[in-house]
Amino acid sequence: MLSPAKQVPSLITEALRQADNVLIASHIFPDGDALGSQLALGEILESLGKNVYYYCEEFASTMYDFLPGSEKLKDNLPDTAPFDAAVAVDCGDRFRLGHEMETLLRVHPFIVIDHHAGHKDFGDIGWVEADRSATAEMIFDLALALNADISYNAAYCLYTAIVSDSGSFKYESTSAYTFNVASHLLNRGVVPSEVAGKLFDNYSVNRLRLLGKVLESLELYAAGQIAVISATSEMFETSGAKPEDTEEFINLPRALRSVKVAVFFKEIPDGSIKVSLRAKGECDVAHVASKYGGGGHRNAAGYRVKDSAMAETRTELLQELKRQLKSRWSGE
Repeated sequence: MLSPAKQVPSLITEALRQADNVLIASHIFPDGDALGSQLALGEILESLGKNVYYYCEEFASTMYDFLPGSEKLKDNLPDTAPFDAAVAVDCGDRFRLGHEMETLLRVHPFIVIDHHAGHKDFGDIGWVEADRSATAEMIFDLALALNADISYNAAYCLYTAIVSDSGSFKYESTSAYTFNVASHLLNRGVVPSEVAGKLFDNYSVNRLRLLGKVLESLELYAAGQIAVISATSEMFETSGAKPEDTEEFINLPRALRSVKVAVFFKEIPDGSIKVSLRAKGECDVAHVASKYGGGGHRNAAGYRVKDSAMAETRTELLQELKRQLKSRWSGE
């Protein structure tokens, strides 16, 4: 059996041991790591006899419906909240908890487990390790510290979360320990090809049509160092796809040989623009995103812009990336 990579804060293990009713929350528009960590932690706590409430204000893409336990997710809070502990997973900022943020933060102790470099402290007890491949890696360590069994379902969720957030083990946050954790999870019965198939080979026809339109929007700047793609409301309407169908699209322009930073502008139904950033190490996109109220990791970050035209948002960001890369534009 592995030992935790680092010491798990005793305040967290003690709080969870003493709690009977635990709320686990993920951030709005949760990704694979947020959902996988949330569902795995819940499974682990339930194995210890805890009652768990799985809260997610805005459900994720249906592409994650295959995760064991996803049917337990609730998008509302009970009228009475008899919770004696709450945990937010993979959430770098209190505002990413959503509209019920204030209600959630009234639960004490409020525990935060996260791996975002730009994490903004909140809650009563925080455990943040920015060098981790995924929050799921920390949930694995927490299970070890609690002497809890990691069931097949929990292992499946943790492995999916790590594969998703590490870019299939290719981001620089992937460590030898990451592979040790993955190996342990495979020994619990998880089949890598099955998870990969469900994560990467599950396109709908509408999603593929949308991808074609998004790729047609590709533009390169700074001698090919920056790639930009966009998904407009019109594209969603004509393709029949939904905003959540764009999961992983950002990684396609990032794969171009010359590209150091990939940018994806996506129009959201509420009128805002979601900006996703991916880099190959040349540029700290978490730092860039933080300038606009966002955050993330050095190579993967994002933010949202309210009440701003996409053209204005695009121009300002490209100027900032130019400063970050210290290169000259070409083709303008």
